[in-house]
Amino acid sequence: MTSPAPVSVSIDPVELAQALIRRPSVTPADEGAMDVLQRQLEGLGFACRRMKFGEIENLYAKRGTARPNLCFAGHTDVVPVGDDAAWTAGPFEAEIKDGVLYGRGAVDMKSAIAAFVSAVAHTEEVPGSISFLITGDEEGVAEDGTVKVVEALAAEGEIIDHCIVGEPTSASLLGDMVKIGRRGSINAWIAVDGRQGHVAYPHRAANPIPVMIDILSRLQSRVLDEGYTGFQPSNLEITTVDVGNPATNVIPASAKARVNIRFNPAHKGQDLAAWIEHECREAAEGFSVRVEALCKISGEAFLTQPGAFTDVIVGAVGDATGRVPELSTTGGTSDARFIRALCPVVEFGLVGSTMHQVDERVPVEEVRQLAGAYTALIRRYFETFSG
Repeated sequence: MTSPAPVSVSIDPVELAQALIRRPSVTPADEGAMDVLQRQLEGLGFACRRMKFGEIENLYAKRGTARPNLCFAGHTDVVPVGDDAAWTAGPFEAEIKDGVLYGRGAVDMKSAIAAFVSAVAHTEEVPGSISFLITGDEEGVAEDGTVKVVEALAAEGEIIDHCIVGEPTSASLLGDMVKIGRRGSINAWIAVDGRQGHVAYPHRAANPIPVMIDILSRLQSRVLDEGYTGFQPSNLEITTVDVGNPATNVIPASAKARVNIRFNPAHKGQDLAAWIEHECREAAEGFSVRVEALCKISGEAFLTQPGAFTDVIVGAVGDATGRVPELSTTGGTSDARFIRALCPVVEFGLVGSTMHQVDERVPVEEVRQLAGAYTALIRRYFETFSG
């Protein structure tokens, strides 16, 4: 069964982006952003399903029932605005000044959502299905968003054949980079509990600091790898160390630290967690202290191998911009780390230079150009994968 397109429907991606930006959906608030999107999609013939987990609004919308099912994934939630008074235009007013759209979410990533909706509106019927997987929890703890929707869809037997995520992947010019993989991420909270005492009588205390220093030295001294095909080397960074001791003559009772590892496919998160826990135990041997390591894996490393799907993306970018994008695995994590459990996933969106900043902004012409690239992507995809 083909996915029909309503007759004479036109959606301006800039106007829709403005409507979405005007909803102050700072994680975990929705503030009606999903309602705005759902109304547009229902007008295009999509069956919309709200999937709320906890306090997070999620949306899975689909038009058509046949395969292949091409899915667009994104998020309507945004990060806090920072200093409101420092913005050139109100962060939720979605003003256009000198051809530039200002607002929180203009780049990350309400404009990309609007661009794909516009692309669908300009697309003739396709031999398959088109779907949207939209969450309100990408910028937050990411526990009740895409990961829960993916789990629910998989349990129901829903099939998504390929997915494009609209994260702002371009580096300097629209279409100069797409992401075909991401490094994994693991955070570790390390605590060493000793016994407080006077510095002149160390035998009456148990100093946690030398143990913490040894743990961090052990972790930092290991070269995790020299890189992996298509990926930069994994890296471990110490992000905080704290003993909370204002006195000069007191041995503190505890020391705390946090580390983050960004790792390539040479590693699995659980293996790294086991290594951290092992080094903590080893460093505590012979000391009257208690060591605890709490590790949380926020995502495993993944790679979508170059092939027919990435060729579709590259071709669409070329159609709209004349550029040949770099296929990259750089940057932080995204919800693609969850979606890859369902299907191959690639990320392509706007230039990300102002995301999360005061005066987040995008030239309106780039939003329209992105909509053109997505239109070409849809056309090329079904030409390649249908029948």
